[in-house]
Amino acid sequence: MSEQALLVMDVQRMIVDRYPDPAYLPRLREAIDAARANGVRVIYVTVGFRPGAPEISPRNKLFGRLAGAPTSAAAQANEIHPDVAPGPGDILVTKRRVSAFAGSDLDMVLRANDIDHLVLTGIATSGVVLSTLRQAADLDFTLTVLSDGCLDNDPEVHRVLTEKVFPMQAEVSTVADWVAAH
Repeated sequence: MSEQALLVMDVQRMIVDRYPDPAYLPRLREAIDAARANGVRVIYVTVGFRPGAPEISPRNKLFGRLAGAPTSAAAQANEIHPDVAPGPGDILVTKRRVSAFAGSDLDMVLRANDIDHLVLTGIATSGVVLSTLRQAADLDFTLTVLSDGCLDNDPEVHRVLTEKVFPMQAEVSTVADWVAAH
């Protein structure tokens, strides 16, 4: 029997604030609540760095501006939005790059809990979701993407990924359909 985990990725307050969609967090909360009610492990993945961000090269186009950032900025950047805050028993994983696997212990956590099916949600579709999906597929995980549990600043990129790219390696569903199936 397949053991599932719902990955809630990059829903940190500073990230959510850059993606204005008032329906997103309540919809994501539905998926989180359904997962918990049905014994599906909920794993929060956040991007984070040590004080001063020694993990970041200034050559890194996406994260380079954070190199040498003050400790308070790093801590604030890692705060999960309170509307979808972790609960007792949820697992928190910190990654160092775009993919949930990059620089984190996610693979170890999944294997230690016999999880072989990942349900992906997060911000952004073209960032953490795409990168994590590709790496998880290469690691032979069964994958489901909740299309409306993902968010991207470019609706066309989101559509192409969820309708054309992701189905090659994952089942694509909506939060409502996934919740109804559990």
